[in-house]
Amino acid sequence: MSWGYYNDYVPVAKRRDQALKKIEQLKKKGEDIQPIGPLPVRGLIAKSFWGKGWCKHMEQFSDYENRLPRGRSYVRNGAVYHLSIASGVVTANVSGSSPYKLTIHIEPLDAKKWESIKASCKGKIGSLIELLQGKISDEIMTVVTDPKNGLFPHPNEIRFNCNCPDWADMCKHVAAAMYGIGVRLDTEPELLFKLRGVNLEELIAVDTAIEDLTGGKRSRRRRTLQSEQISDVFGIELEEDTPAPRPRKPKKQKKPAAHGFKPTGAAVRALRKKTGLNQSAFAREIGVSAPSIAKWEKTSGPLNLKARSLEGLQDVHKHS
Repeated sequence: MSWGYYNDYVPVAKRRDQALKKIEQLKKKGEDIQPIGPLPVRGLIAKSFWGKGWCKHMEQFSDYENRLPRGRSYVRNGAVYHLSIASGVVTANVSGSSPYKLTIHIEPLDAKKWESIKASCKGKIGSLIELLQGKISDEIMTVVTDPKNGLFPHPNEIRFNCNCPDWADMCKHVAAAMYGIGVRLDTEPELLFKLRGVNLEELIAVDTAIEDLTGGKRSRRRRTLQSEQISDVFGIELEEDTPAPRPRKPKKQKKPAAHGFKPTGAAVRALRKKTGLNQSAFAREIGVSAPSIAKWEKTSGPLNLKARSLEGLQDVHKHS
């Protein structure tokens, strides 16, 4: 269309009702629908370090500053009834005068920029939880959010495509989806790394973690493992509920401090959701394998865990 084209105004209530109907239709077809909002009318659209960082980054570019506001009311009113983030692409469905589909293509993070970010962060981020919750130093915050060389994309790395009749480079449906990305990063910040095609675990101080675990220096969790156990920590599955061979002269061991955490399948799942980690990343943080986490979460009732696994869960619970 031309810039002089206007659709008839569609009230908010009608757009919202239209979105809810489309959600039900798509769910009946077996599609995985991931809606955004509705959100509070006042206040920030995104609230976490990564979500706010995304929105602030996009708003600072002159290319977008006059176009993004067109999508704010849409995302607040729940018009973005589906938004998914994959490597290099965001797909969304937005309810406007009609239901519209759109894609946002984002180029992978430049390899040299990623190497520079990793070099700047080396040894300065202790865990995935700290990284994803934004509990990092001001120095690292400056590195990862740098407008030119950080993790967030520049306008020349972004392409839009919406099937609405508006010919503008960024229509209000795309603008709503752009804000929707920030909202999604509030709860799933790891998707930013997936979107940019990089492995977030490369930012973690693995060398330092191994030194801690093998007794090179005091561990953040105040525990030490033998070198042969490192393979377990970094992903090899062990049966966590298999009792260790009984020693000839068993000694009574003190149980780790509970810190208010009772190990059940539901409790493990709730704790993982609270940290914002997927099963693989959460397993690394605890010091077990991803299949173990999956098994625990499916178990009903109390879990019979090794002392080391229990201590890992209690430590994450204490610091999350």
